[in-house]
Amino acid sequence: MKQFKLIFVLAAVMGLAACQSKVEYGDATEVETVNENFGSTDLQAIAAKMVDSMMTFPPIVAMTANSRPILFVDSIKNKTSEHIDTESVTDTISNKLLRSGKFRFIDMTKVDSVRKQLDYQNNTGMVDPSTAIKFGRQIGAQYMLYGNLSSIVKQDGSTKDVYYKMTMRLMDLETGLIEWSDEKEIRKMKSKSFLGM
Repeated sequence: MKQFKLIFVLAAVMGLAACQSKVEYGDATEVETVNENFGSTDLQAIAAKMVDSMMTFPPIVAMTANSRPILFVDSIKNKTSEHIDTESVTDTISNKLLRSGKFRFIDMTKVDSVRKQLDYQNNTGMVDPSTAIKFGRQIGAQYMLYGNLSSIVKQDGSTKDVYYKMTMRLMDLETGLIEWSDEKEIRKMKSKSFLGM
């Protein structure tokens, strides 16, 4: 009986040891192919393509030669059937453009927070009026950058084909003219083996 308990305990310990997970750091820029869904590699490819396209488009090169236009970036619309963190895509594109030194940005996601802070500074009597930031001093955006991420999914037996298309545009807010537009396409295919692997 004691031997049986000892064997059981040893088997349980070995089973737990075999089930332990291992966490390692990986290269964030390495190609990620865990599945056919939208992933980090797709995000990086889209952001790089859009920023490179915009920064090398001759009218944009001329526009940014002697000034830093002010943009606001509207959240990218997710028109796919997947849950995709399009805020992350938007942030990556915004960061790359800002780091280029060619553009300045207005963060529309923080307008309510700014309004509350300005109201606090100007209307509560708790802030020295000589140091309070006045209402009506902010600079308006000149351009709006916006886009859509869409997908088409087809499946035939053991093969699944997913096509993604990211479209972005830069609009002049004064005239309504589109100053730049481009798209990036990504196709991913998944085939199951005979054994379903």
